[in-house]
Amino acid sequence: MSYQQYRPTSFKVLPLVVKNLLIINGLFFLATWVFQNQYEIDLTNYLGLHYFSSQYFRPYQLITYMFMHGGFDHLFFNMFALWMFGNALENFWGPKRFLIFYMATGIGAALIYMGYQSFQYFRVDMAVNDFLNNPIPEEYYSLVKKYFSSYLDIPQNQSEIDLFVSQWSHDLGNKMYSQHALNDINQLVSFQKDNPMIGASGAVFGILLAFGMLFPNTLLYVYFLIPIKAKWFVILYGVAELYSGIANNPGDNVAHFAHLGGMLIGFVLIKYWQKKNKSFY
Repeated sequence: MSYQQYRPTSFKVLPLVVKNLLIINGLFFLATWVFQNQYEIDLTNYLGLHYFSSQYFRPYQLITYMFMHGGFDHLFFNMFALWMFGNALENFWGPKRFLIFYMATGIGAALIYMGYQSFQYFRVDMAVNDFLNNPIPEEYYSLVKKYFSSYLDIPQNQSEIDLFVSQWSHDLGNKMYSQHALNDINQLVSFQKDNPMIGASGAVFGILLAFGMLFPNTLLYVYFLIPIKAKWFVILYGVAELYSGIANNPGDNVAHFAHLGGMLIGFVLIKYWQKKNKSFY
């Protein structure tokens, strides 16, 4: 099978697995809305992926998180990419291999992101120890700004932190302030661990990587206008995700290392299949 160009034209023939994944994701999105509005039950809290030390973590979330989305835009772009790239891959691989790839990259992305979170929480623990050795307002504010900047993005939270730091600065000998600061930090860590990751993006990025590897010279049309070969599109996208992940801006609310994890697992799996089966292509 040879693809020289690949440009989405219409929502026509769908292979079995892609079609069912689109339906399942749509049903999960609808169920989330219905349960929230009719029964005030937040399915995201049950089915989204919590950090493994969170009180809300359940092993099944490693799978269910892939079918949860935070809004219509989030759902649409993930499902559009699944259709656009997954359609060609499933027709090329067949349904069984495509489903294995999709699930493996989604679960692998989750595990790699959890590993990244563990590293981040280790850094927070080290920073908290440094703060305890020198419990002053400046150290407290610096710690919150570095590791919990998304919390400060809310004006009310920023005002409360500023007021607290100002009051503490005028009463440095009062140990109640340092204890209050430590409690705040522990609550912020708990809040982050209890904040679930959702979305099919890890698996979708794995599919994107696979498309770029199997059909490297296929032309993709960015915004349906700008032609670019699939291999360069994947490389540029991967570099952008790596940069965003290293920049570590919590305010963008995107799990960049989950995306990279999906691409990494996809790369390893394809290389394994190529080695195992010389007629992979």
